[in-house]
This record gives sequence, structure tokens and C-alpha cells, in this order.
Amino acid sequence: MFRFEQTFEEWMEDNIAKEKNHRRREILEKGLGHGTIEFLRLVWFRTVGNFDHLYPEWEVRDFNNGYRYLDLAYMPGRAKGGIEIQGFGPHARDLDVRRFKDLCWRHSLLALDGWTFLPIAYLSIKDEPQRCQQLILSFIGKFISTDVESQLSWLEAEAVRFARRLMRPITPLRVCQPSQDK
Repeated sequence: MFRFEQTFEEWMEDNIAKEKNHRRREILEKGLGHGTIEFLRLVWFRTVGNFDHLYPEWEVRDFNNGYRYLDLAYMPGRAKGGIEIQGFGPHARDLDVRRFKDLCWRHSLLALDGWTFLPIAYLSIKDEPQRCQQLILSFIGKFISTDVESQLSWLEAEAVRFARRLMRPITPLRVCQPSQDK
């Protein structure tokens, strides 16, 4: 737990310190919601071990020139993945027709803007954390697995995928020792 707490605090402080947008900085300074923190603690951090390429309360513009915030944005390279933690009350039981329509529009417009959107029920985080961990691995895999030329052997294809994931120059010797990178 201590490792999570320390890493989480450093990550939040870093996000606040680097944020130039006053709206988002104010939201970050208020802190993340309980569901988001539990997701990060029980699912993300246990699965990934870091918060690289993950941004809390990410601001996006909507088609009405307004602002929306994603609980978490996962953006390795130019990819855009949005994660929303959805409590039963505000996202189901207490939802009126206007809010329901707004959520549908929000998801649709994010998808059209190139976001891969992943809604996760808070109850799943508490009741099925291992299943959520598998979901996150699949979600991340969507961004780091890439197509390679079909004429490559399986070993050559995996070497190309490995090199792309590192996002830095590598040597043939380095390809032979992939267990050193996390």
C-alpha cells in the first residue's frame, strides 16, 4: 500500500505542478473522487505498476465549445483512451432523461473524436478487481500492439512490436534481453 500511496501522491503533485490550465489545476487540487482512487489502487496500479501516460481529470472540448473532463486519460504517443469510473447512483439510479441523453452524446462525440472510451462500474472495481485488471490489460494492449508486415516471421514481428513499445533506440543485443524493461 505504501508504494501506491507514495507513487500516487508524486503523480498527483507532478500533474498539478505541470498544469497550466487553471480550470483543470483547480479540479486536480480538490483531489480525485473515491471511485477513481479505488480504481487506481485496486486495478490500475496493481496491474501496471506505474501511472505513465495516465492523466487525471483530463479536459476535452465538446462540440458546443464547452469543457468536459474524463476521470482518466491514457495517452501513450498519439493514442487517446478515456476511462470513466461510473457509480451506480449518478450513472444509473439517479439519472434523469436529460442527463442520460447528455451521457450518450458525450460518449458518441468522444468516439468520433478518436477516443477509445472505457466505462468501468465502481461495483466491478470492488467486487471483481481481477476481472477489471484483465480489462485494463486488454485496454492498454489496444494501444501498444500494432500491426506489422505479414511477411515477417513471428519472432521478427515480436521484435518490431517490442522496439515500438520502448519508444527509444535499441540494439540487437537489447532485443535478446527484453525482461530488463518494464
